[in-house]
Amino acid sequence: AAHGARKMEGYGRFLALLASALLVGFVSVILCLVWVFQYREGLSWDGSPGEFNWHPVLIITGFVFIQGIAIIVYRLPWTWKCSKLLMKFIHAGLNTIAMILAIVSMVAAFDFHNAKNIPNMYSLHSWIGLTAVIFYSLQLFLGFAVFLLPFAPVHLRAALMPIHVYSGLTIFATVIATALMGITEKLIFALQNPAYSESPPEATLVNCLGLLLVIFGSLILWMASRPHWKRPPEENAKILRPIGATAEGTEVESTMTNSSNTDKSDLRSNTEAARKQNIKFDEAGQRSTM
Repeated sequence: AAHGARKMEGYGRFLALLASALLVGFVSVILCLVWVFQYREGLSWDGSPGEFNWHPVLIITGFVFIQGIAIIVYRLPWTWKCSKLLMKFIHAGLNTIAMILAIVSMVAAFDFHNAKNIPNMYSLHSWIGLTAVIFYSLQLFLGFAVFLLPFAPVHLRAALMPIHVYSGLTIFATVIATALMGITEKLIFALQNPAYSESPPEATLVNCLGLLLVIFGSLILWMASRPHWKRPPEENAKILRPIGATAEGTEVESTMTNSSNTDKSDLRSNTEAARKQNIKFDEAGQRSTM
């Protein structure tokens, strides 16, 4: 019972974090739209500043918010009974949408610059942003080739999984850093009268948007880096079912069922042991896709 309660508590904590992340991400998108429509020239596609405005809107919607959701999609506990392949398609699909939106948003920025004879690719923001997009597309391509298509050998998946995870989290963090640079640059350019330094309402609004992006990123990275919220290995999904849910079961399950007289910490170490035992099979993605 104590084990079940602990699991429910962990589940509740996860749901609270997930709800917070979704709220903060959603509010970020709304604030960006308020910025663009209230203080800038809205949205258009005609070489005017309204075309440039697609750039922040699509980056925050796609490259920050949707990418963040894509990162934690395997961790949603109610999907643990879904096939891993379905979750891979959702993960890949969300990342593909984010990629498309990021590319459209870059086209908008370049298009606007060219229409207004503003030089391209001189700022640190543009260098790091383009680098992030290039690495993101490589990551997406390799993810499809290695983890989604059924051709890659198990040992290759095992070797590449930690790199894939590290790269994904690093690119995500870099995108947020780049968004903060872009926001700062835009405010310094755009706010002339009154100046940024005089803290007009637009400056305060957009500074708050930047804060929300940092909070969103830190929530996603926290959820993505907790080992106990990892999707359990498929071979052992049984272990996580409520006790007594299945007649047949693993050794661990029967230990759990007959544990009324066992020490609780014993029970915990049993489940942990079973988990660790399977980490080498699952963590590295050592399972065929199909």
